[in-house]
Amino acid sequence: MATDTMKMDYYEVLKVERTASDGELKTAYRKLAMEFHPDRNPNNPEAEEKFKICSEAYQVLSDPDKRAAYDRYGHAGVSGTGNPFQSGGSPFQQGDLGDIFGDLFGEMFNMGGGGGRRASRQQRGRDLKFDMKLEFEEAVFGVEREISIRRAEVCDDCTGTGSEGGKQPETCQQCGGRGQIRSQQGFFSVARTCPVCSGTGSVVRNPCKTCRGDARITREHKILVKVPAGVESDTRIRYSGEGDAGRFGGPAGDFYVVLDVRAHKFFERDGDDLHCVIPVSFPQAALGTELDVETLDGTETLKIPEGTQSGKEFKLKNKGVPHLNSHGKGDLIVEVRVQTPSKMNKQQKDLLKQLAETMTVENTPAARGLFGKVKDIFS
Repeated sequence: MATDTMKMDYYEVLKVERTASDGELKTAYRKLAMEFHPDRNPNNPEAEEKFKICSEAYQVLSDPDKRAAYDRYGHAGVSGTGNPFQSGGSPFQQGDLGDIFGDLFGEMFNMGGGGGRRASRQQRGRDLKFDMKLEFEEAVFGVEREISIRRAEVCDDCTGTGSEGGKQPETCQQCGGRGQIRSQQGFFSVARTCPVCSGTGSVVRNPCKTCRGDARITREHKILVKVPAGVESDTRIRYSGEGDAGRFGGPAGDFYVVLDVRAHKFFERDGDDLHCVIPVSFPQAALGTELDVETLDGTETLKIPEGTQSGKEFKLKNKGVPHLNSHGKGDLIVEVRVQTPSKMNKQQKDLLKQLAETMTVENTPAARGLFGKVKDIFS
């Protein structure tokens, strides 16, 4: 097949196989057209160019004769069919425009008549977000807090109609309640949103003085936030319908609490397990000892056996974080690190010298994993 290095393959443009059916072509084009349409990408030349290229590809491949010529000869076989937006060309047969763009643009294009879709006056309220900082222990054990937010609520004076006295809006005289104004442009009848009613088909003649026609007013609202035990940073708690009220009977938005947990002074969290490091002296590690370990539930006794090596980890079962919305807890992992004294008095140095004379150690390099398996390095 002949190729044209100046243009992309039409099948690649539409992201379909060369064996794609007519239905698959239309679906692929509709998806790309919705993404790159100029109405969705104002002042974006790149998106506009992609929209034109997609339309050109669909114009060719949706026509059986042009597609056959393209499959055999490439772009040379369809030269002259080019850009559908030049010389009054159109990539669509009658009915295609409403079929492809109907859901997205409310049947903005129609072939000679037919009603477009009127925009709904009802509007869903905005979702609201509140960032809540928690202490480490509050996240572990859970907490309840009452917070205040400012949100839009239905205006009491107009009962959410936006009209003085709660009267219902009147039918728009400009568009006759259709929400669109239609004009003829050659073979096409093009509909545009009515500028008076913004596509709703109705207008408020006497706006409510309290809300100024918005149908809502802003008030302070208190919400009791219940944080369950075991949450982590970035956990979102959703309160359905607690966001801004919808307009003209539309549903309210949701309210989200996003948690930010402060770090602990010595515990580190890994899922539901906690980690901490406890320093011990060389005699404690060599001879063994018992340590009082601070946990989130209080003090626990940890037994350190003799000959414990630095880096050894001990597990305290069920002393970690509660499982979120479940039973049980994680564990507390305690790592022992042997500290070498940086300053010693003469007596301590003399004692260590005496100890050193009774011990020998082979300073032979060993693999990192094998070092911890040595049972007894002293003789």
